[in-house]
Order: sequence, then C-alpha cells, then structure tokens
Amino acid sequence: MFGDRAHGFGVAGRPDFALVGVLRIPEIQTSPWISLTRRVLFAAGLLFLAALVVYLGRHGYHDNSGDELSFLDALYYATVSLSTTGYGDIAPVTTEARLTNIIIITPLRILFLIVLVGTTLSVLTERSRQAFKIQRWRHSVRNHTVVVGYGTKGRTAIDAMLGDGVQPADIVVVDTDVVALEAAANAGLVTVHGSATQSDVLRLSGVQNASSVVVATNRDDTAVLVTLTARELNKSAKIVVAIREAENTHLVRQSGADSVVVSSETAGRLLGIATTTPTVVEMMEDLLTPQEGFAVAEREVDSAEIGGSPRHLSDIVLGVVRGGELIRVGEPEVDAIEAGDKLLYIRRSGK
Repeated sequence: MFGDRAHGFGVAGRPDFALVGVLRIPEIQTSPWISLTRRVLFAAGLLFLAALVVYLGRHGYHDNSGDELSFLDALYYATVSLSTTGYGDIAPVTTEARLTNIIIITPLRILFLIVLVGTTLSVLTERSRQAFKIQRWRHSVRNHTVVVGYGTKGRTAIDAMLGDGVQPADIVVVDTDVVALEAAANAGLVTVHGSATQSDVLRLSGVQNASSVVVATNRDDTAVLVTLTARELNKSAKIVVAIREAENTHLVRQSGADSVVVSSETAGRLLGIATTTPTVVEMMEDLLTPQEGFAVAEREVDSAEIGGSPRHLSDIVLGVVRGGELIRVGEPEVDAIEAGDKLLYIRRSGK
C-alpha cells in the first residue's frame, strides 16, 4: 500500500540531517542562568590559567618600562591576548616565551573566544547536534512503545505506563499536531511529526523494532488503518487500540490488534454504575491508577506456587494467563498453577 514510500522515497528514507524537525529527541533542560554561570566560570578559569602560564615564564616577557612582570601584569597581558585586543605594551621576547605563546596561549585564546560566542555557536550547531542524536537514536532504539496520538487518551496511556515504571526514553509519540508534540517533547518523550497511516512515518518511529504499539487516534477508521500498517511492519509487537464504537471492534482485530478498548462504552458503563454504586467506580479508578492505592499487575509464578491453587495465595489473584490466554480464577482449568503461567493480581502501588 505504501511500499514504494517505505523503501527510501518517504520520510524514513531521508538522511538524518533532513529529519530535524520531524523526529525530535528530547534534551535535558538546564536553567539558562546555570548555563551562563558555567560559561563565565569557564572563561574566568581560562583567563587565570593563561595569566599563570605567563607569570611562571615572566622572565621571557618585556614591557615598555623594562620592569619585571607582576601577576597583575600577567593577568593584564592574558586579558588583552585572549580577547585579541593586543596593545603590544607587553610582549614575549625570548624564544621560550614565544614558544609558550604558540603552544599554550594561542589555543587558550581560541577556546576563550569560543566560550564568549558560545550562545551563537549553540544556535548554529543545534541542527547538527540534533542530526547526530537522531542518527544515534535510530541505530539504538529497540523494544520501545510507539504511541499514536497525544490527545487525552494517548497522554493518559503514557501516564499509566510511566506510573508502571516505563522510562520516558522508551516511549515514542507520533502525531500531526505540532502543539501536542511540543507538550510530549517537554515531557521528555521522543516525538515524530507525521501521519501514522503512512508506513514511512511509522518506520521513522522505529515501529519495526517496537515491543508494543498504542493506537489512540480520534477516529475509528484512522485507528484501523494505523493498526493495519503497524501490523504489516511488525508481526510480533503487541498492538493495543482505542476506538469509539463497539461495532468497529472486529475490523480493528482483523487489522491485527491484540487488544481493543471501546472508550465510549467503557465510560458509559462507569457512568451507569456510578448512579447506583459510586464507590465501585472509585475502586475501578483506583485499580486503573498505578501511582496510588491498588493496581492490577501481572507476574510470573514462583516455583513454590506450581501445583497450588491461585485462590490460596497471599495475593488476590484475578486470573491466570496460560498460553497467552486469560482464564479467570474459579474456572476448572486453573485449579492448579502450572509452570509458565502468569498471574493477574491486585497489588499495592509502589510495590
């Protein structure tokens, strides 16, 4: 469907420097005052070092009055030399002093000037730095999660993943909304600007090497197309899709989704329950919020638990995952835990 574009003619086929602005790698944010203070201290250190070098070799220098150089004279000479002012009232006269100027003072002068114009250089080299970071990221990204859509559903899904211990660097956001991508980048997430219905955009997000894909688009037809494209690029990734209408569930599953969440029906059920038993809704919200209270989690069985009943464990077990299928507790198939099973249980958040 998008084969030609995916093999070099689309976004994914561009060189790394051409992806700046499309693929954005987050940077560690530093206060401008801290950055300025560091630059000033570094420049002062260079100035002091140059003055010390001149003072230690002061016998090789000569001023207009013929007096021996004091440290203040050395500092003055370092200042006018590093700033390239060069009044000429103090000059190296011996071979050793001139050699020191060539080997030490001149490199310090260059470095000093770089520090002084560091802000301008930073702006000029930003594109090159981003291109290098993009190149390094594209070669190293593996087993990450691609989130398509950074609206309410996408942000909430990411918050839940972060609450479960997933690192921001392991999440890539794909969206066409520049404002949404800016918010995602400020949250420390890698972002890709483009439509996830295009295979080359998904390739750029590294979906072919991803462990999971979350599709949280605003339209069900878009969700179907994104799911189909993602499954074509990655046969093994776990794809989770949110849709608005339950009647589209079979289409999304046929497109390759492993799990489908019907957002409108789920919200409707909770609203209906809240009219009679609001505390049940509170508990459901608690279970779905990993940062506090209780949370639903999955774990491997311990060797000591094999052969026993999941109902007799200290944990509150809701179900057993066997062969990739969930079997609820109480079913005869899970009266005894087997090796390789996984337990779906309730745990306290933070544990």
